[in-house]
Amino acid sequence: VQLQASGGGLVQPGDSLRLSCAASGFTNYYVIGWFRQAPGKEREGVSCISRSDGRTFYGESVKGRFTISGDNAKNIMYLQMNNLKPEDTAVYSCAAAYNWYGSGNWDVSSLYDFWGQGTLVTVSS
Repeated sequence: VQLQASGGGLVQPGDSLRLSCAASGFTNYYVIGWFRQAPGKEREGVSCISRSDGRTFYGESVKGRFTISGDNAKNIMYLQMNNLKPEDTAVYSCAAAYNWYGSGNWDVSSLYDFWGQGTLVTVSS
């Protein structure tokens, strides 16, 4: 069972990046979530997508700029990040959950069962 996040890098404000999260060894997860953690800050839920019906959720700070999508055939989830800002700088990790605990809990990290290793996104001029 493995989640592999990739696609991070150093970009300038206003640029775009697409992160990928490849799941291997299991396919019966219910939801994939993206979280981020900046230095000195708590982990923050960025977005999640339901594998069964494609429902998506976003954190307030990224709404309108980030888009989550999935390719179930390839078991890869994507996070398209546009108009990046310096405050988006963080280590981004993807996580998978076998169960759904309601739309109000999508960003509760303790409810996710598996975690990838994270990819660093740095937004700086």
